[in-house]
Amino acid sequence: MNTASTLDTLIPAEGFSLVHRIRSATQLPPAGQATPALFLLHGVGANEAGLAELARRQDPRLAVFLLRAPLTFGPGQFGWFQVQFGPQGPVIRADQAEASRQTLLRFIDEAVAAHGLAPQRLWMAGFSQGGILSASVGLTRPDKVAGFGVLSGRILPEITPQIAPREALKQTQAFVSHGTHDSKLTIEWAHKARALLEAHGVSLSYHEYPGVDHALTHEMAADFDTWLSAALDRPAA
Repeated sequence: MNTASTLDTLIPAEGFSLVHRIRSATQLPPAGQATPALFLLHGVGANEAGLAELARRQDPRLAVFLLRAPLTFGPGQFGWFQVQFGPQGPVIRADQAEASRQTLLRFIDEAVAAHGLAPQRLWMAGFSQGGILSASVGLTRPDKVAGFGVLSGRILPEITPQIAPREALKQTQAFVSHGTHDSKLTIEWAHKARALLEAHGVSLSYHEYPGVDHALTHEMAADFDTWLSAALDRPAA
């Protein structure tokens, strides 16, 4: 894979399922080995450029892909599915969430083929709605990603019937981080995610941040960086 950073270059969806940007790995893998990668997903109403700083700070061994969600909600505003927040919590367009999950699975295959990535050394993570889709991919297709990160997000109850068997998830690694004062997705969602992941035997790194609202803070990003670098150091399953 080209070692030049290309985060300033927007790569159109020509031959790919999603518009994206790439921060190429700056530390090449050992001879004969393919490049590991991280796919980063933004939240609803944002775009891929908002996670550029998180991409830049990642382990130099990783190629980092910033993916733009397929639904347009306004100028420079995109999302993975429509959602409304009411007294009973968030209500989503489950069909759109499923379509986005399928699109991400296609993009993973496209990126592996186009860039010579290591199929067993791929991670997906995101903020808010991006974290939701990362969990949806990781829990339903552990053959596609080694692990996933949910940064101020949740796990959709709608994917429960599609979650892979416990045996298939035993090598999956998950990172969950959440502010205790999150006013958009309350801390109870993180507690539910922790319980579900533990029940399915997923290796979990769980973090709460006192007083933090719905945000991706420097401390949260630093903890995620540490988790992912440690995951990189582990031998592939």
